[in-house]
Amino acid sequence: MMQSRTHTCGQLRLADVGQQVKLVGWMENVREVGSNFAFVVLRDFYGTTQVVVETEEMMSVIHDLNKESTISVEGVVRERSSKNPKLPTGEIEVVPSKIEVLGRCRHNSLPFEINRSREADEAARLKYRYLDLRNPEVKNNIILRCNVVSALRQAMTEHGFLEITTPILTASSPEGARDYLVPARKHPGKFYALPQAPQQFKQLLMTSGFDRYFQIAPCFRDEDARGDRSPGEFYQLDMEMAFATQDDVFAVLEDVLPPIFAKYGTYNVASSAPFRRIPYNESMEIYGSDKPDLRIDLMVQDISAEVAGCGFEPLDGQTVKAIVVSDCKLARKAIDKLCGEVEVQSGNKAYWFKMDEQGELAGGIAKFLAGSKDALVAKLGLTPGCFVGVTAGKKLAAQKTAGVLRNKLGAACPEHMDTQRYEFCWIVDFPMYEIGEESGELEFCHNPFSMPSGGMETLLKAERGEIDLLDITADQYDLVCNGVELSSGAVRNHDPEIMIKAFEMVRLGEEDVKAKFPAMYNAFTYGAPPHAGIAPGVDRMVMLLAGENSIREIIPFPMNKNAQDVMMDAPSTVTQAQLDELHIAVVGVEEE
Repeated sequence: MMQSRTHTCGQLRLADVGQQVKLVGWMENVREVGSNFAFVVLRDFYGTTQVVVETEEMMSVIHDLNKESTISVEGVVRERSSKNPKLPTGEIEVVPSKIEVLGRCRHNSLPFEINRSREADEAARLKYRYLDLRNPEVKNNIILRCNVVSALRQAMTEHGFLEITTPILTASSPEGARDYLVPARKHPGKFYALPQAPQQFKQLLMTSGFDRYFQIAPCFRDEDARGDRSPGEFYQLDMEMAFATQDDVFAVLEDVLPPIFAKYGTYNVASSAPFRRIPYNESMEIYGSDKPDLRIDLMVQDISAEVAGCGFEPLDGQTVKAIVVSDCKLARKAIDKLCGEVEVQSGNKAYWFKMDEQGELAGGIAKFLAGSKDALVAKLGLTPGCFVGVTAGKKLAAQKTAGVLRNKLGAACPEHMDTQRYEFCWIVDFPMYEIGEESGELEFCHNPFSMPSGGMETLLKAERGEIDLLDITADQYDLVCNGVELSSGAVRNHDPEIMIKAFEMVRLGEEDVKAKFPAMYNAFTYGAPPHAGIAPGVDRMVMLLAGENSIREIIPFPMNKNAQDVMMDAPSTVTQAQLDELHIAVVGVEEE
């Protein structure tokens, strides 16, 4: 059987001069010079090779071919007279004796230039994703993803974890986002749900006696898109450890991730173990965020006392936060633009003032702060040239707005942000409970399956009124890198009695727990080991490694922001026969 090719388009070198070869690929470009002479760029997965057509016979084959047709080229390798040092194959060319058309492109024009597809409209890129992926820049992100997933698998296996797949069709459960539901044909009126995460299954594996589990797990959530979140489905490095503590989980990821980030990342500097651990309350107070970007050296400070009674209404009686940027070079126009962006992103206004070269407060809200100058100088350490960004409101709102302002200032002031590195940290000691914004009642702050710090004793103290429920922390943690939350994890609440007591605090009893989580609750009654886990997002990880701002750039076939696959036309309507078989009636739907 004859080989389809002897070499790839990225393989030939000067040492191959004189060889008879066969190449296959896409005809990327043609430059005709006269009637019987042309330069053809042939591209495959591995690279490009220049083919030089010098005969009428060969010219007749390519003359009427559209770009992006696939061809086979047989010929002799020779040294190029005009070399291209930018290409690995730039010292050679192939003179063909035979050209065969393998797959004709029937379109005279393409929706975009392949090598400039990233400049095209995103809708066009997604509709013609198979063309977009021919762009080496786009393709390289997918190759990176493959290499990272392979490295993660190898590292987890070397740490003694077993890769176990969990069900895709399962029961709906309250995970925090909307489920994707699948009608059950054999059970009219009932539905499966696609898993938002393998959370319950991996905990059940721990109760089954498996010591270390992992999976590159597909997860499905019907939620809106963001730059770092794809609608529909995403993948995570899901892991769980039996007889484990928070420190055990940290030790594994601190050993697994830095080498992968250092090897595959756009930047070759990554935090080494141990990663910094920041309590949630501290993170909110000094960074204005529970996912702080530690590459920025700016800190948030509280100036509520210093500006009290200053006469500027938005600050009166509010929590007031400040961020000082020394030797700030931002012009007034840039400041106004930045403050506008903060308001759009946070929903709250940002204010500002400066200390001028004479040591006086100037600009922005400075006129309201004249009487507070000495206190502000002492608190903030102001010197001439300092810029001060200010946020105000209820405590959490002031903190979060300051967090947005801090990120904007870091990006606008390069001297205060080292972008060429990966900075990891753990956010720990999350609140177990919070007062719900809509309900006004006590609710779980994050994961209801997390173990309250101190276990049953802490809950009983709260029940007796010895401590405030809002002061209870959970053995829960987030992994953050460069301001992106890669994952949430926790030491799990594996004790049925503690679980019931934790749920009682939010007005749910034993029957509610049994009804919502029957398999897990029952499994725990048969003797469950203490266990802990986490699930870093693979998509977000690769996005950081590739240096991309949009997660869609590292997903082979992403949906658009409206959760539509415009290439496959999904979601789509189905036939009435299909609906009847599933006992489903579609009512009250307006055509798009």
